[in-house]
Amino acid sequence: MAQQQGTEVGPLVHGPCLPPGWDSGVSPRPCLAEEQHVNVLINNAAVMRCPHWTTEDGFEMQLGVNHLGHFLLTNLLLDKLKASAPSRIINVSSLAHVAGHIDFDDLNWEKKKYDTKAAYCQSKLAVVLFTKELSRRLQGTGVTVNALHPGVARTELGRHTAMHSSAFSSFTLGPIFWLLVKSPQLAAQPSTYLAVAEELEGVSGKYFSGFKEKAPAPEAEDEEVARRLWAESARLVGLDASRGSSVDEQPLPK
Repeated sequence: MAQQQGTEVGPLVHGPCLPPGWDSGVSPRPCLAEEQHVNVLINNAAVMRCPHWTTEDGFEMQLGVNHLGHFLLTNLLLDKLKASAPSRIINVSSLAHVAGHIDFDDLNWEKKKYDTKAAYCQSKLAVVLFTKELSRRLQGTGVTVNALHPGVARTELGRHTAMHSSAFSSFTLGPIFWLLVKSPQLAAQPSTYLAVAEELEGVSGKYFSGFKEKAPAPEAEDEEVARRLWAESARLVGLDASRGSSVDEQPLPK
């Protein structure tokens, strides 16, 4: 259970619903029938700057875990989210999305030399673009979706970064880093706020940094890129690209 300013929220995360893209290859499909109502979905699973690993489905790990797994799980839960409306989807992105670029020629890092930082930034930009396009498709359904940067949390997410792999950096910078970052409990508060805040009723398609709405990177605002990424993501995970849309779809430009 999670609480924010006295408001009680029901179970938000269920172990059997882990998205595909984890190295275990767990699929969310078996758990879907278990939930009768879904009022809040928080997509928070992530990996950061790991080596060039792939999921059991063959996706580059950061793209698979940080974006495609959430994309598939969310789409499979859309009917229940709509039936439970008003309901909310919160996609956890990162400030790192500002350095990202969606490379449609090699989205899965199969051609160019692997860059752990660029792959992470691309995956987090994909989260914001997914949020924008999903919000457009959910117009009039009573389901809202927003993305956020929660801040830097004191977790093992950054275990593959240079600071953790270098004994010198860990010794000299580690103490300062741990003093500046948030506890996991504090880092979770922005997600909880987006899930329950009454003043955010009806707010959708936005990007938040902590508790405040911010403008995302220019590429994250590109509607054509968002639509193209949706179509490519649907193809990769085997979904109909028009799934979940409540608006008339126009063909993508050639």
